[in-house]
Amino acid sequence: MRDGLPGTIGTVALFTGEPFDLGELRSRVSERWGGLDRMHQVLEPPRGPAALSGHRWAVTQPFDAAEHVRACDLEPQPLMAASIGRRLPSGRPLWQLLVPKAAPTGEHALVLLAHHALLDGSSMATLLRLLMDDARPARTGATAPAPSVPRQRLSVRPADLSRELRDSNAPGQRLPSAPGGAHPSLAVTRLDPDVVRSARRQPADGRGATLNELLLGALSGALPACYGATSSRPRGSAPLYATVPVDLRSRCEAQQLGNLITAVRLPLPLGADSPAGRLHACQKLMADLPDRREIHQRVLPVLEGVVRALPWLTTVLAKRMARPEITTAVCTAFKWRDNPSHLHGRRLSSVVSLPALSSPGTTSVSLVQTADAYVLTVVSHLGPDDSRRIADAVAAELAAVAASAPASAQAPPASAQASPAP
Repeated sequence: MRDGLPGTIGTVALFTGEPFDLGELRSRVSERWGGLDRMHQVLEPPRGPAALSGHRWAVTQPFDAAEHVRACDLEPQPLMAASIGRRLPSGRPLWQLLVPKAAPTGEHALVLLAHHALLDGSSMATLLRLLMDDARPARTGATAPAPSVPRQRLSVRPADLSRELRDSNAPGQRLPSAPGGAHPSLAVTRLDPDVVRSARRQPADGRGATLNELLLGALSGALPACYGATSSRPRGSAPLYATVPVDLRSRCEAQQLGNLITAVRLPLPLGADSPAGRLHACQKLMADLPDRREIHQRVLPVLEGVVRALPWLTTVLAKRMARPEITTAVCTAFKWRDNPSHLHGRRLSSVVSLPALSSPGTTSVSLVQTADAYVLTVVSHLGPDDSRRIADAVAAELAAVAASAPASAQAPPASAQASPAP
């Protein structure tokens, strides 16, 4: 809330079948979300000077579904583009469920928007699952009223903590400035499933790649392809960092709503000499994620206590983390695991993620798998067409990784192209 950015994130669910009935949707939302404390919370501004007091959550009376669930005259992708720079209305819970016009493919969409302080991507997936026909309505108070990390005794080795603080704060490279200034932009691309599956089987002698590893490796090749100067810096210069959101929920907290993630920074392997080499290097980097997650989980409660006592420190940290040399690129991937899913009899065909707009000079990439559908979203605050450039470069890098697979595992050459998504 203190970095000056809109903070709006979104998840788009696309369905086949007939258009949705707004009254039915409002009734389902009231039934399934009405008992969730988190969906009633309003963010109150500081009651005094911002340096001396912080924002507070207040639980309101039951929300009015007619205010939050609305039709929209835009198609899904233009609506997403318009949403990244838009602040949600204050004075009420910071979420909306919009019903846009049909996509060019004929699919019908639901667009869930929320402020990132209220919900994270995992929470949005939980909420959408609750709307599906075979889901059970949630009980009142079934989720925690505030997004806080459970307090744990600090037992981190000083050397590990020191290394994590250094890795989390060391300045990195900036992407080249856009001529004429930075502009928000969006690109959504449906990736060929054969290409993605072939790429995930790399390296051929290994265990295969996760979606996160695959996307991070592709971004390692895509950014130098778009901004060549980043890969030609002198040896020993600052790396180009990517930030990977990591869920802090335990298994028993999987359905808990809120913002329960941390951010782990990784130096992109720009010096790797091949797409498969970059993927392999990213797999090594990601192998340390569980240990780094544990350090964050133990340290964050202490940090939260400090910033509650010193609200001005929150502003300092927020502005620092928003700097482009600190958070240059955000890289997120996840899989929709409930297949098939239906809402009022309409089959879910794909899910699209809408990352938050970060500060000028940065970009965010997200990849979502829904059954055999893979959709890539890029939100950039760079040049006016940079999101499309980055999306095309990521797709090309994935195709190059797939092409390095053994002949029996390669995708058919004719299907190795990405196509625009709805």
